[in-house]
Amino acid sequence: MGQDQTKQQIEKGLQLYQSNQTEKALQVWTKVLEKSTDPLGRFRVLGCLVTAHSEMGRYKEMLKFAVVQIDTARELEDPDYLTESYLNLARSNEKLCEFQKTISYCKTCLNMQGPRASLPLNGQVSLSMGNAYLGLSLFQKALECFEKALRYAHNNDDKMLECRVCCSLGNFYSQVKDYEKALFFPCKAAELVNDYGAGWSLKYRAMSQYHMAVAYRKLGHLGDAMECCEESMKIALQHGDRPLQALCLLCFADIHRSRRDLETAFPRYDSSMSIMTEIGNRLGQVQVLLGMAKCWVTQKDPEKALDAIEKAQDLAEGLGNKLSQLKLHCLSEGIYRSKGQQRELRAHVVRFHECVEETELYCGLCGESIGERNSRLQALPCSHFFHLKCLQNKGPRGCPNCRRSSVKPGFV
Repeated sequence: MGQDQTKQQIEKGLQLYQSNQTEKALQVWTKVLEKSTDPLGRFRVLGCLVTAHSEMGRYKEMLKFAVVQIDTARELEDPDYLTESYLNLARSNEKLCEFQKTISYCKTCLNMQGPRASLPLNGQVSLSMGNAYLGLSLFQKALECFEKALRYAHNNDDKMLECRVCCSLGNFYSQVKDYEKALFFPCKAAELVNDYGAGWSLKYRAMSQYHMAVAYRKLGHLGDAMECCEESMKIALQHGDRPLQALCLLCFADIHRSRRDLETAFPRYDSSMSIMTEIGNRLGQVQVLLGMAKCWVTQKDPEKALDAIEKAQDLAEGLGNKLSQLKLHCLSEGIYRSKGQQRELRAHVVRFHECVEETELYCGLCGESIGERNSRLQALPCSHFFHLKCLQNKGPRGCPNCRRSSVKPGFV
């Protein structure tokens, strides 16, 4: 199969894929990969296969095609193609929750970029690296990467990238419990979809609606949360987006738990866990187990709660996700306090405070924890963040963490 035929078949696959005939598209692209003699065509079809398997939650297949794409890029002897292939490798590892590997491959991307792709790809690399740092609960580094990605998006008028970064920022601020910003950024993403997304994949709308649902749920606006989550789930089902289906099921379960409707919550946690396990989203599994443990606590069944916590703790430690460990120690602390088991209680109190130190989740101005309750935060240009009221009331001339001179608010 020569260059022209390869190009035609790739386009045919894209048309099938865009009309939700995903399996037929994969068959066309796989045939191209087997028969094409055009290295550039093979490189492009591998990129299509990487994207398709990502959206279907087939992350191990995604990783396999990303590795093959690197070999093809080496044949082309072009640093831009090699950068793109390493970015796909980084994304594959990000999806598989291999966060240290993701960061390593992102750094490889930044070190090898050629003259053409550097600016567009830099933003995507920064976003993937930020997501990986967030997966490791390294919040300042994550925020620094998201800010870089947002600057690249603005400087290059890349609305799709801006939309994705806004969703990641929504996730970031949800984790550190500034729910106003956790809602603001996915709402901004939804605005971008409405204003510029006529030709975009519906996944961008689904993604923004899901993050809005999470923020609304945490703000206690459960009706709005349910409405956004239902819209996201509808699109996820139409497109066979298994990863998003799992996240929506988790969000539905959390909404029902917030309503104290545990009978409805448990089956949704189970369904979410089934998909999370199938696709290999270990961080998602931790979140499901945490939600289930909270349900068992509400039902006054501490043994089942502790069993779920133990499973979640093993996963969280394997991933290096300190925030999940912190939450699990906090929940364990409450259970052991109610049982009057002082030795176990002290052990979890100690580990809880160690996790707070490791994640640097405290305000450098007032010394109080960040992420304990909903509070407005503000980042400085150095990406250290503080309680907004502390910056307004007591802010010195420099950042109290790194002593940089400016206290002008950061980009995000």
